[in-house]
Amino acid sequence: MAFPAIDFDRYHRETLPALLDARRLERALHATDGLGSLALRLREGGAFTYRRRERALDIVPGDDGADSVIELDHESWQGLVHELEAPAGLLYAGRVRCLRGQAVDLMTWEPGLRALYNGRALYDPERVDLTDRRGRALDVGRTFLVSDDREDMAHFLRTAGYLFVRDVFRADDIAAFREDVEALRDQARPGDRFSWWGKNAHGEEVLCRITRGMTRPHLATLPADSRILALRDLADEELVHRKGEGDGVTVILKNPDMLEGLGDIPWHRDCGLGGHAVMCPTLIASVYLTDATPETGDLRMLPGSREASFNAHVSRSAAVGGVAFRARPGDVSVHYSDTVHTAPPPAGRGPGTYRISAIIGFARPGTDHHRGERSYNEVLHQRADGQIEHLVKVAERR
Repeated sequence: MAFPAIDFDRYHRETLPALLDARRLERALHATDGLGSLALRLREGGAFTYRRRERALDIVPGDDGADSVIELDHESWQGLVHELEAPAGLLYAGRVRCLRGQAVDLMTWEPGLRALYNGRALYDPERVDLTDRRGRALDVGRTFLVSDDREDMAHFLRTAGYLFVRDVFRADDIAAFREDVEALRDQARPGDRFSWWGKNAHGEEVLCRITRGMTRPHLATLPADSRILALRDLADEELVHRKGEGDGVTVILKNPDMLEGLGDIPWHRDCGLGGHAVMCPTLIASVYLTDATPETGDLRMLPGSREASFNAHVSRSAAVGGVAFRARPGDVSVHYSDTVHTAPPPAGRGPGTYRISAIIGFARPGTDHHRGERSYNEVLHQRADGQIEHLVKVAERR
C-alpha cells in the first residue's frame, strides 16, 4: 500500500485549513478541551503550533509561545498523518524529542491530531448508539455460546468490536495448555526478547508475558484449531494467522501488586504503537486458561470504540469503566485490534492463581510493518533485563 508524500508547510497552510469544516472542528475542540498549545517542529526545519481557543483552533507557523514543543523528523510526522505512526511508538523508539513542556503532551494531544488529520471523533460513551440486528439497543455485556446464531455473533462483533464466547475449549484442552505454559515459564529468562518482565511491590522480578507459545506442542495447535477459526470467520474480512511480536502464540500472566513494567496495561489499542493504516483490521483471540475476574485480572472493552480516538492520558478517562465478563477456563474472547481495551491490575492480593490466557492474532493476508520491521511491539524491548517500561516513564526521558 503506497502512501503519498506530504509537504509539511503546504499541508498546514493549505490542506489542513481546507479539511477543517464545522464537523471536524467540533471533534478537534472536543478532543483538546483543557489542553495547552502544542507545536510540532521538524528536524529538517519548520514548525507549526496548534492552539485551542474557546470555539476555534488556530494553526500558526512557528513555535513561539507554545506550551509544548515536540521535535521529530519529516518521515515520522508524515507517518502520523497517514496513521502509520503513533505517538506512543515514536516515544518508545526515541524518535521524538521534547524541547519545551513534557513529551507526554504529545500523547494527550493524539486525539486532537487524529481529529484534525483524519476526522476521528473522541470516544464518548454518551454518544455511542449501538443496536442489534433487530434494531434494539445492544446488550454490550452479552455472552454467547458456540451454538448461538452466527449472524447475531458476527453483528455483535462488527458493532461492539469484541465478542465473549463461553465453553469453547474442554477441560482436557485447558490442562494441556497449562502444562505448556508451565514449561514456557521455566524456560523464560529476563532479556531473552521473548518475554516481558516487571517488579512487584516486594521488589521481586516477575514474568508477565511469553511470546514463544508456538514452541510448545499444545499451544502450537491454536492458530489452526477449528474452534478458533470458526470465531475468526465471524469477521467481515478474510484474515490469516499472523506472528506479531513473537512466534504466533503469546501467553499472558497476570500478577498482583505490580509496581514496574507493563504487567497491567492501561486503556489502549493494539495498533497504539503504530501501523493502524496497514495492520487493521486485526482480530485478537484470547483463550482463558484460568478464571478472569476483577480479582484475578480481567480484560475490559469499550463498546463501539473502533472508529473513535481515546485519550488515556487525561484524568477524565479514569471514569470510563468499560465492559468485561467473568471468564472461566475454556472461554474465549475476540476483539479487533483497534477496539479500545485495558488489562487492569488484579484486585486480589497475595498468593493465588491469577489470569492466564493464550493470545492468537489474525490479519489480512500480506499485512506487514510499514518500515519492514518484525512487529510494532519490538520497540518496547529497550532494556537488557526484559522489563517493558510504562510509557509515562519513557516519556520522562525524551
